[in-house]
Amino acid sequence: MIDLDKGRIQDLFDFQIAVDAVRAAYIAYARGSVQTPPVTYLGFPGANGDCHIKSGHIAGDDAFVIKVATGFYNNPSKGLPSSNGMNLVFSAETGAPLALLRDEGWLTDIRTGIGGALATQALAVEGVDHVLIVGTGLQARHQARCLQHLIPDRRLSFSLWGRSSEQAEIAARELQGAGLRARIVEDLAEACRDNQAIVTTTSAQSPLIDSDWVPPGVHITAIGADCPGKQELDVELIARAGLLVCDSPEQALDHGEFQTLARSGRLNAAGVVTLGDVLSRDHPGRHAGDQITIADLTGLAAQDIAVSQSILKGVAA
Repeated sequence: MIDLDKGRIQDLFDFQIAVDAVRAAYIAYARGSVQTPPVTYLGFPGANGDCHIKSGHIAGDDAFVIKVATGFYNNPSKGLPSSNGMNLVFSAETGAPLALLRDEGWLTDIRTGIGGALATQALAVEGVDHVLIVGTGLQARHQARCLQHLIPDRRLSFSLWGRSSEQAEIAARELQGAGLRARIVEDLAEACRDNQAIVTTTSAQSPLIDSDWVPPGVHITAIGADCPGKQELDVELIARAGLLVCDSPEQALDHGEFQTLARSGRLNAAGVVTLGDVLSRDHPGRHAGDQITIADLTGLAAQDIAVSQSILKGVAA
């Protein structure tokens, strides 16, 4: 059995191979080619943490994956990363374990970054170049880096907002050091009005962004709400959007950003579009420059399969 630690996984990682694999996984999921049971969720409110266990198999693939991911959001104050976990890869022909990917949550973070970037690229207005990142953690950095990777023809301008200006400054400096154009902003309402796309990456349990702050034409990729009780967007903002997209309607309506509107009876599966259908062009996506679009991403086991397989391809090579 292959056993890889985080450093070796990062050495083997190829961004474009991973992007192609994650895009294909979204499309396969939308077309009903992915077997995936409900997510197991464990909450640790006393430690401000949670654990998700995802598993799945893409039809025709020779392997399936079980992923354990943890998020303990007080960890940065202790000098520890907020994310951790591992991916387990098994043969879909014999059930034998093929690989243990001890990524410490890095694969989950990067596949989430890629997924968010794919959604933002697909749904934002044409020529988007001003992007607001809400949050200052690892995922905020991944979203910025992955989106710039996907749009290499123009240099994007990233505004960063966080509840801690000190953490926002650290994140901005890190992105600047990686060659990205990044600056911190203090007025979130003003920043929402000044940017063409917004990416939210927090663990908030009450809305951070008010409906009145978001003008026509803005796209929002909501990453943070991935379990019951989390919410980053005003429910009225979701209600007024012209297009609602998600990775999984079942997950989004149950424990994603769309959960609050769904519980009120104002949204059901018929009101959302699956991201894989947008990426495959089975759905046209944004249809007007003044349309508000929102993508709610809760994370798919298919992404974990895709990114794990992309690493194993590097081993085979």
